[in-house]
Amino acid sequence: MAKIQYRIYVVELSKRVFTENRKFREVNPQFNGVLECLYVGMTSKTPKERFEQHKTGYRNKKGHKLSSNIVEKYGSYLRPSLFNHIGPISSRTEALKMEEQLALELRRQRYAVWFN
Repeated sequence: MAKIQYRIYVVELSKRVFTENRKFREVNPQFNGVLECLYVGMTSKTPKERFEQHKTGYRNKKGHKLSSNIVEKYGSYLRPSLFNHIGPISSRTEALKMEEQLALELRRQRYAVWFN
């Protein structure tokens, strides 16, 4: 059986998320409205497959929602230029760390960013 590989991905969000979502606004006090609003995630699927799951409100067989409401409502498209430099990661723990590192780095660059 092939070992699971994780990928980091970035979705551009509509800027409406900043005005309509209080929690998003609260975690992005550095945002000045110039750059985009983004969602950073990690997946064992391809970024394209995962984006489609978010947009369709994907649920697992038990009925648990496995998609982000923010991406479902505000997600516009993938931003490969912001994540293609990160190769596949073989550990879920490492992938979660990389997701957070990328999200915080994008915030330092003054993007507004949501991640889990």
